[in-house]
Amino acid sequence: MADHNELGILGEKIAAAYLREEGYTILEQNYRYAKAEIDIIAEKEEGFIVVLEVKTRNSAFFGDPQTFVTPGKIKQLVKAANEYMVSNALDCEVRFDIIAILKNKTDQQLEHFKNAFYHF
Repeated sequence: MADHNELGILGEKIAAAYLREEGYTILEQNYRYAKAEIDIIAEKEEGFIVVLEVKTRNSAFFGDPQTFVTPGKIKQLVKAANEYMVSNALDCEVRFDIIAILKNKTDQQLEHFKNAFYHF
C-alpha cells in the first residue's frame, strides 16, 4: 500500500478516536455511494447527522489539509450523504465537517472545522 494511503487510514483512525472522546457515535466509516466516499458519518445528538471528511497530511508545506477539500469533493460528499439519508429513511439535520490532521514523526495536530461548508 502506498505511504499516502497508510497516512490517510491512520488519519481516519485518529479522527474516529477523537470523535468518540468528544461524545460522538460513529455510525459509518468509509461509506461509499457511486464514486463518492464519506470518511465518517457520526451522531452526537439524536436527530443530527454529521458527515466528516478527514484530510491528513505529513506537512503543511503545500497548504493546510482542509484546503484540499475541493468543490468537486464537496459535490460528491453531498451526493453520498443524500443517498445515506434516503436509504436509511432518516429525516434530520445534516452538518458537514472537516477534520484536518498534520501527522509526522515528530508532531501530530488535529483541527475540527464544524459546519465547514453548506450543501446548497
